[in-house]
Amino acid sequence: MKEIRELIVRFATENSSWGYCRIQGELKGVGHRVAKTTIANVLKENGIKPAPDRPSSWRSFLKAHWGEVAATDFFSVEVWTPGGLRTYYVLFLIELRSRQIHVAGITTNPDGDYMAQIARNLTDVVDGFLRNDRFLICDRDTKFTAQFKRILKDAGVE
Repeated sequence: MKEIRELIVRFATENSSWGYCRIQGELKGVGHRVAKTTIANVLKENGIKPAPDRPSSWRSFLKAHWGEVAATDFFSVEVWTPGGLRTYYVLFLIELRSRQIHVAGITTNPDGDYMAQIARNLTDVVDGFLRNDRFLICDRDTKFTAQFKRILKDAGVE
């Protein structure tokens, strides 16, 4: 019985969205028949809350959505031009599942209009880099404008 209790705790802690029924099904899949009330009691004894109240971690989120997550950020490059030293901002993305890198754009002025166009390019249904992704991780840089985020959200990217 100790092995089953350990499995219940492990399933619940590693998969914060799994409820009693899901844990029961997974246990059945590995050859253990356990009642939902037993699962509830084991979780309660170990201080683990029911699924909707269980905190989720970045690790479990990424594990659950690995195939549909991309991340983005800027880096800057200083370039000598005939007009002097100029700063160029490079927006890049990485797709977590394939680790494919995509340079979305390079500009000296990443304003709202520029970022809106980038968002439209990224979510294009034919060849947009984010067409197969549901989540985009980005920081709180003001370059990621509300319009940029709205265009992504309208295309199904959170």
